[in-house]
Amino acid sequence: MTKTLEAAAAAPARRRRKPFNPVRWARGGGLHAVLFAVPVVLVYVYFSWGPVIQGLVLSFQKTNLIQPAEWVGWGNFTYVLSDPGLVQASLNTAYFAVLALVFGFPIPIVLAVLINELRKYDTLYNALAYLPAIVPPVAAILLWKFFYDPDATGMFNTALGWVGLGPFPWLNAENSAMPSIVLYATWAGAGSTAIIYIAALSTVRTELYEAAEIDGAGIWRRVWHITLPQLRNVIFVMMLLQLIGTFQIFTEPFLFTGGGPNNATQTILLKIYNYAFVNGDFGAATALSVLLAAFLGLLSVVYYFVTKRWSTA
Repeated sequence: MTKTLEAAAAAPARRRRKPFNPVRWARGGGLHAVLFAVPVVLVYVYFSWGPVIQGLVLSFQKTNLIQPAEWVGWGNFTYVLSDPGLVQASLNTAYFAVLALVFGFPIPIVLAVLINELRKYDTLYNALAYLPAIVPPVAAILLWKFFYDPDATGMFNTALGWVGLGPFPWLNAENSAMPSIVLYATWAGAGSTAIIYIAALSTVRTELYEAAEIDGAGIWRRVWHITLPQLRNVIFVMMLLQLIGTFQIFTEPFLFTGGGPNNATQTILLKIYNYAFVNGDFGAATALSVLLAAFLGLLSVVYYFVTKRWSTA
């Protein structure tokens, strides 16, 4: 008991929190901060959350944005979920996501590691890697559509013919249309993603590489035991962003194939576009958008808990 009293006496007395004084708070600049913050918050809420709330309301209505809206409750969701084309569009979107993850995700990491290891002329290599990102997507897709000419005289088929391959139908065949789109998407996005990895690599301590080189570690051992562990958190974040982005693929199938051939490249966002601007049913389009947003939110939560232990290990 004596030791407890001595310890309590030796411990510093807790500061008593002063009661809130509105006058002192206002004179201290609190009122000015609120006056500056309120317009910014209102503008953000109006332009950011306003369309979200309006979309949620619209998903329960049947409207073409011209005639008066008709409240249909869950009718739009029932209609969308009973659409036989939704299954095909979902499978196509998942197929694109898997191909982009398996073949497209490692390429920026490899590209960033190579540029980081070369070191000499790294500025030139960074510029060349980022070059596809500055090409307008529409112009790039139209250019690649020309490259994908299925004739033997097409650019890709001509180049492959030099080594005895082809000609390939590319976008004109059901089994090769989606991989062809993935090939373009990888080319278009690898450079900008590699720049992010290169920036992350610049934060890795050089002492780690120097110590590994002194121990006789080659490039592959340095990459496996130093580079990848140091990039672990960045890789997990970029993988989540890529998953979300691939499930929202629209521009490429819309411009390359329009969803064909035989709906082989019909994606969920392309189906949303068709609901809204082909069928004129904006209620069904927003209902499918809400379902997609809910799925991506659930996927993000599951991904967070799955990778949480690995990212903190």
